[in-house]
Amino acid sequence: MSRARLPMVETADQGQAGFTLIEVLVVLAVVSVSIIAIGAVVSRNAASVRKLEQHVTLVTDMRLALATALADRSRLQPGISDQRSGSGSVVLQIRPLGGDWNEPAGQTGWIPEAVTLRVKTGSGAVADVQTVRLARGAR
Repeated sequence: MSRARLPMVETADQGQAGFTLIEVLVVLAVVSVSIIAIGAVVSRNAASVRKLEQHVTLVTDMRLALATALADRSRLQPGISDQRSGSGSVVLQIRPLGGDWNEPAGQTGWIPEAVTLRVKTGSGAVADVQTVRLARGAR
């Protein structure tokens, strides 16, 4: 059994195969710029997600504070109430709105009061809710 040998085909560029050093350096530069751009986008996205999570926590804590601190409005008294809430705090402040409210003798009226609810989460985010309520004057 004899094997027939195929003639080898030689090309003129056989000594020029591969990439030049300049071509490799250009490709490395393009790849590194692309990786840096992708890293910057990922970094911004992570910061945005962190900020969004803080905001959701703040809104959730605020809703819980509104539901608990202002649940029985008839029992609210002027002054400051400071409570711990999880890793944060809730401060409820009620004070007369404006100056002295004088009522005519023998009449019961309504006195406006400023109500401020401040919620601070453990991450340091703060939200304030300010409103006015009418409280029945002293008899």
